[in-house]
Amino acid sequence: MRWCRLPGLVLGLIAGLALAAGPTQGPAHDATEEAAQAAAQAPASPTTWALEAWSPPFDFRSPTTTITYHPLERASQKWRICASYPHLKDSYWLSVNYGMVEEAKRLGVALRVVEAGGYPNLERQIAQITECARDADILALGAVSFDGLTEAVLAISEQIPVLAVVNDIADPGISAKAAVSWVTMGAVTGAYLASLHPAGTPPVKVAWFPGPRQSQWAHFVEEGFTEALAGSAVDIVLKKWGDTGREIQLILIEEALEERPDVDYIVGSAVTAGAAVSLLRARGLTGRIRVLADYFTHAVYRGIKREKILAAPTDFPALQGRMGIEMAVRLLEGKLEHPHAGPLIHIVEQGNLDDFSTRLSLAPADFSPTFVVE
Repeated sequence: MRWCRLPGLVLGLIAGLALAAGPTQGPAHDATEEAAQAAAQAPASPTTWALEAWSPPFDFRSPTTTITYHPLERASQKWRICASYPHLKDSYWLSVNYGMVEEAKRLGVALRVVEAGGYPNLERQIAQITECARDADILALGAVSFDGLTEAVLAISEQIPVLAVVNDIADPGISAKAAVSWVTMGAVTGAYLASLHPAGTPPVKVAWFPGPRQSQWAHFVEEGFTEALAGSAVDIVLKKWGDTGREIQLILIEEALEERPDVDYIVGSAVTAGAAVSLLRARGLTGRIRVLADYFTHAVYRGIKREKILAAPTDFPALQGRMGIEMAVRLLEGKLEHPHAGPLIHIVEQGNLDDFSTRLSLAPADFSPTFVVE
């Protein structure tokens, strides 16, 4: 995989078109975007899910189709699922965890969760999945690295199936993927910003925080973001790579403001955006420097609601968690029809926030990390 040209719809977003709906990386959907968006915001246990499926699978350059997905009603037996996450440092992966836990309970399967503690911890995740997979029927893997886990995945896949969830991963040993294109996530973010500052308008300066350099998803996001800005009045004047822990992002933002106090925007991960809101408020810079996130969390939702963050795309992490469990059961029972699918990306901004349901994006406020479902 995996680098690809931006989809036509994203390029249309730069011209200010269809910002409310999620773009694809292939030909036009076979259903209206309005219907897909409405279905994507259905209650947390919907009869159907509106998804985007890639065919051929495992390649985000492939044509896509919008499908009406009917989740299984119940597993045929109490399958044992091991799920591995890069971390639980922010509410994005907490929401994935929530979706998995709720879907495991709904389907009647057992779930064990491990988390690596951060993207630098490749060896820790390898050790965790190797151990966890010994007592599991399938592994649902949110990888810390695109290709660093290939040897371990291949070894595990000789014993049980491996399903990639959220983060893209090299194909060897992978049986299915529940994920969206992070190139498109970046492209939607960039297209939104470019629509505010098209060519011919006064230039604006951006401090850009793509994420951890060693994680491929951050490079995917950067590819989409930078290409979507081409031809606009937006100039990336500074770039800071780093893990998505809050303390690290605060340090990076402080460095950026020391190096380029003239920036107009801070753009980056949800953790970056949340840290920026706090730091800008402390420095009296709220309003002068604007903030944009490239994915959606509780903190980003609050920031948009309080008009401290402009917008963010959501890839419905709670739904992706549900998909990871549901598709895992389908794999085990020989019922999987779409080996590569994910939610339709939706841009959330101040103008549509009141009409947007968070139930497939965010875990409830009282949900705590859950590592075992019996």
